[in-house]
Amino acid sequence: MNGLEFQNPLAFHWLWLAGLALVVAWYAYRRRRAAALRFAEAPLFARLAPQSRPGGIALAATIVAAAIAVMALALADPRAGTRTENVRRKGIDVIFVVDVSRSMLAEDVAPNRLGKAKQLTSDALDRMAGDRAGLVAFAGSATLKSPLTLNYGAFRLALNELAPQDSVRGGSLLGDAIRVAADSFTDDEKGGKAIVVLSDGEDMESFPVEAAQKAYADKGIRTYTIGLGDAADGARIPVTSGRDKTYVTFDGQEVWSKMNPKLLTEVALVGGGAFIPAGTSQVDMAEVYDATVASVGRREFDTQSATRAVPQFQWVAGFALALLTLASLVRQRRSPILAEARDP
Repeated sequence: MNGLEFQNPLAFHWLWLAGLALVVAWYAYRRRRAAALRFAEAPLFARLAPQSRPGGIALAATIVAAAIAVMALALADPRAGTRTENVRRKGIDVIFVVDVSRSMLAEDVAPNRLGKAKQLTSDALDRMAGDRAGLVAFAGSATLKSPLTLNYGAFRLALNELAPQDSVRGGSLLGDAIRVAADSFTDDEKGGKAIVVLSDGEDMESFPVEAAQKAYADKGIRTYTIGLGDAADGARIPVTSGRDKTYVTFDGQEVWSKMNPKLLTEVALVGGGAFIPAGTSQVDMAEVYDATVASVGRREFDTQSATRAVPQFQWVAGFALALLTLASLVRQRRSPILAEARDP
């Protein structure tokens, strides 16, 4: 970028103050002149107070209005030209593993377990200043939905699109999801890496404990698990067909899905992380992120070159200050007659 651009164009709304300043100056001049003419005739008043002539006041008011307009331009943060800086990023890499199996449609958590998982992930993202985020969805298979990125907008789009239909097959293979997440980190350096699993803990013998243990031992990747759903009574799994709402059945009986805290706890312990039993309660994911995931320790990444626009507001603000100084000198001009009377 070589041309001129403004980083805060909303500041242009302050330009109306320049016009207001002219109106106020004209109104004040009319009021002062009307008051002064009550004490002296117009010709005598012009000799005693030449600084009150329309020309001088109009000039001062115009300069002040111009200064206000220029200051509005400074507030708009004008930038022109570019410069290259070396930036060293410091942070952690986190891949969120979200369960999209049919059991995540259970409504023991509002709006349902999957909706809650997406909300908690979004809340954690709000805390990730400088941390890269990735996304893996799993059910009967595991898929990388978003590679590690600092583009949180793109990450949120992938997160919002998660649905049970994302799974090619039914079931829940948590172990496969952990293995896909572990293979999605972009370097082999240990530390500064974490996997956050959001699930009800259902699994079809995919060996998630072994997967978390291997990721921690081989690559230093810590695995944190967040359990969603009622672990005691569980909840039915709704199936919507048109306007009718039914529930998943097996052998003629409605299926009740429960959160499995035992498996999720074991996965977190061998993975060097922690288990957060969100259950059906409200969880402050921002605090959870700071207390658990962020504690893995941020590390420094390779230096990267970043091209930045060069701020120019200081020159514009300086010009506005010069105009205000000039306006004050115009307004302080003394009457020649008064000056002669004061000189010895």
